[in-house]
Amino acid sequence: MPEIVTIGETMVSLAPGKSGFLRYADSFSPGVAGAESNVAVYASRFGHTSGWISRLGEDEFGYLIQNAVRAEGVDASQVKFVEGGRTGVMFRQMLTGRETSVFYYRNGSAASGMDGTDLPETYLREAKILHLTGITPVLSESCLEMTQKAIKMARDWGCMVSFDPNVRKKLWGGQDYRGVLREMALEADIVLLGLEEGRMLFETEDPESLLKLLFQKGRAKYVAVKNGDRGAVAATREESVEIPPYPCHCVDPIGAGDAFNAGFLCGILENLPVEQCGKMGAAAGAMATECVGDTGGCPSRRYLEDFLWGREEVAR
Repeated sequence: MPEIVTIGETMVSLAPGKSGFLRYADSFSPGVAGAESNVAVYASRFGHTSGWISRLGEDEFGYLIQNAVRAEGVDASQVKFVEGGRTGVMFRQMLTGRETSVFYYRNGSAASGMDGTDLPETYLREAKILHLTGITPVLSESCLEMTQKAIKMARDWGCMVSFDPNVRKKLWGGQDYRGVLREMALEADIVLLGLEEGRMLFETEDPESLLKLLFQKGRAKYVAVKNGDRGAVAATREESVEIPPYPCHCVDPIGAGDAFNAGFLCGILENLPVEQCGKMGAAAGAMATECVGDTGGCPSRRYLEDFLWGREEVAR
């Protein structure tokens, strides 16, 4: 059974062949994008077993996603194909010098219909870490109930819960989900959040205040506060370490947080000191920004180790 299990929607991501407004695009390349499956893919590349739970439409996009995720060594045996359902799609808009914009076409997707019946008890019981994000519970009421049930199941079985708020306001539909995401963060054993998300959910951008709050009011054993190209803070209840940023040539920041999460979680699985967990996460996140797409930047554990320790690749 997988060490890390993730649950969430994965979409086909269509990227234009050139930068600029989508209205002027004349070609698109398909890729695969989903915060939870991204973590599973990176965890597999970093030498750990991972599984991904979701629903896909029984359409060509659904089979494209299944093939891509399975090809990375991720167990997709618990993914359900929905007859007559459709797989979510997203488009990227890349403007030079500006943050990549994302446009979703996922309302009513097969994954938005996930519910408690999608949680296989034996599969989850034997996992070491259940990784969730704040994306899944805002997709629908049934997805919210499923996520809350998954946390309770993991808690009952002694499986650590990892949570990244991964705020996507475009999915909130005018509702305020801050309370829901805040509660999930306080229920998690491992909290992985950005500094801006800390401000949004806990009304502070001070990493030390966030750590104090999560450790004192929550159940967290590990916390990572990510701050993009300024580095991160990695902490347990006993120690807090500043993690400096790794130098990189950023092309596309999307997926960097997921890569960080995977590196950090793999460090935990290996019982590494929290500083080393943070460094693995930071290195993976930096590498992820150097390629367009969610998972193109860090192809293997060896590449991660080389980048982490500054070993130069022999290119010729």
